[in-house]
Amino acid sequence: MKRFFALCITTIMLPSFFYSCMAQSKKVLTAVEFEKEIAGKENIQLLDVRTPGEFFSGHLKNAMLADWNNKSEFDRRINFIDKTKPVYIYCLGGGRSSAAAAKMEKLGFENIIELKGGINAWKAANLPLDGQSNEKQLSIEDFKNSITAHKTVLVDFGAAWCPPCKTMEPVLKSLEENNKGKFVIVKVDGGRDEDILKEYKVTALPVFIIFKDGKQVWRKDGIASEQEMASHL
Repeated sequence: MKRFFALCITTIMLPSFFYSCMAQSKKVLTAVEFEKEIAGKENIQLLDVRTPGEFFSGHLKNAMLADWNNKSEFDRRINFIDKTKPVYIYCLGGGRSSAAAAKMEKLGFENIIELKGGINAWKAANLPLDGQSNEKQLSIEDFKNSITAHKTVLVDFGAAWCPPCKTMEPVLKSLEENNKGKFVIVKVDGGRDEDILKEYKVTALPVFIIFKDGKQVWRKDGIASEQEMASHL
């Protein structure tokens, strides 16, 4: 009888236990609560799942872009997010971020924090936004002058809001430190320098191109190891 009673209790409690574990992997915060959570945190995983057009009209500081409407690009970018660390996520009104969070839960992301009401709620709370830079595009002429001004140039097509580009930052830093004087890096902003992106047919970030004496000798679309890049310098 005791064994039967214990089995019944276990059967009753198991669904509640699993529901509790699932609930802990995702939570929804108001704009004010969300702002307090992300304030002052370094290397934060903050994901904006709106379209590029929406992103560049104003976004949260340090946000990375992963457009939920572009499923292949979304999947590619979240591959560079650490599943074991908190991920803060938002969209315009909350619908897309909720769907994205549900998918990320299924993929094993352990701690997802959503912004309730999205960026609309953030604006309503009069919280600050970062917008598109007012800096001018790098002209094709200036770009070509920069790659002919040095013997060996590594061009980094990237952006601060691009997760795989973030992954490459320490790799590039190490490459520079270990190959001092051998090359220079020229950065092309993937959200601003549209003419150069079109000229070199860059459709996804990051992309790395090495020029020697002004001529392209190597190109890699996507992330690359330090050893791979160093072998072409």
